[in-house]
Amino acid sequence: MAVQLDLREKGAMRNGERITSEARLFMQFLAFGACAHVADLVDSLKTAAFESVLYADLNDPRGVALLTWSRNPGFFVTTAREFLLTPPFSALALKPEFTMFGRTYAVGHEPNLEDWLFEKPRHTVLNPDWPWAIWYPLRRSGTFSGLPSEEKGSILSEHGRIGHAFGEADYAHDVRLACFGLDQNDNDFVIGLLGRELYPLSACVQEMRKTRQTSRYIQSMGPFFVGKAVWQSRCQKE
Repeated sequence: MAVQLDLREKGAMRNGERITSEARLFMQFLAFGACAHVADLVDSLKTAAFESVLYADLNDPRGVALLTWSRNPGFFVTTAREFLLTPPFSALALKPEFTMFGRTYAVGHEPNLEDWLFEKPRHTVLNPDWPWAIWYPLRRSGTFSGLPSEEKGSILSEHGRIGHAFGEADYAHDVRLACFGLDQNDNDFVIGLLGRELYPLSACVQEMRKTRQTSRYIQSMGPFFVGKAVWQSRCQKE
């Protein structure tokens, strides 16, 4: 008899039943060099048939990065691919070391699963008040997976309290994506930190370094892309 696998995203209980979703949002981050005219890229994105964010690379005067997303992963090998293989993006030099791809996920207590999986990440990256961004991948050590559930919960709660405090103060807002099996370097997660100013994002990373999760159970982090949005699609409800 075949084992029945339940791959749905699962949120909180509502009226005695678990909230579930068959879908999730996929997001791709691509970085490029050799960009001489950012305005040409912006003009192209203004007429594109998809939402996006274009970042100017803080650490490369000719660097940019493009963030796109879709519920359908096929979008990235059809619509997005065709767009990127035509001018002006086709003239850029891809920086594969910064390529990131992941999916939104639920942990079982989200009261509004639709908002958590689809609307929140879109509104976070498209908020014009939060143009600064730090994007990076990370991988936990195998030791973390073997810890008892209660201990893992305590470790993650410590990490979460810092993120919540920075968010409540409007210093840093995060996008968290799972990338198990989707990442070229076998990372587990992609993290995006977004905010009004750059310094609080750096301060958030610094505070996170002190937690048990980062100091003991993170095997690798980065590379880090640091940039500022020069184009964001107008955010509308899907």
